[in-house]
Amino acid sequence: MDENCSSVPVDALDIRYATANNFTGKPVTGYRAGKCLLHDPAARALAAVETDLRGRGYGLIVFDCYRPKHAVAEFMVWANAPDDPASKALYYPELDKSQLVPDYIAEKSGHSKGATADIGLLDCRAAPCRPVDMGTTFDYFGIRANTDWPGASPAQKESRDLLLKAMAAQGFVNYPLEWWHFTWKAGPLPDEAYDFPVE
Repeated sequence: MDENCSSVPVDALDIRYATANNFTGKPVTGYRAGKCLLHDPAARALAAVETDLRGRGYGLIVFDCYRPKHAVAEFMVWANAPDDPASKALYYPELDKSQLVPDYIAEKSGHSKGATADIGLLDCRAAPCRPVDMGTTFDYFGIRANTDWPGASPAQKESRDLLLKAMAAQGFVNYPLEWWHFTWKAGPLPDEAYDFPVE
């Protein structure tokens, strides 16, 4: 692990790229463990979001954090390969694969700088905590994943707004095309993309 990065102590991790449960259909290069690594100030800010939400009966589930550059390159190889019908049906049924770059899959990812995380919401008002319906799954490529998607139900809009405001309160900025995608921008961070593995 880079000396400036920390493993984030959140309650629920579902690091999809360390498994086959992602749009590529296989574990992604560089993900040797299901961990969330972020630069120290971003890690502390995310832990503060969790603490705040816990006080209101909610929690976080983390899908991805730091992403090695090799993993980003593997995404680009996937984006230029022929369609897999099963992957298309689950992750981008409304789009052609050619439309995924650069809006949803980028040649250079902010995740590789250690300040971006993909986050979902848990309802912990009754045990056990359960994932909140946000309107789409994580890594759904299409307009329904847009944070302000007008077709979201009132409950889904309320949940997206709750996550958005909790993250913003700790300095995270949302990427409008993906309700789950947040980058910590409350302070200076090195402008460097890393390639060490997640382990």
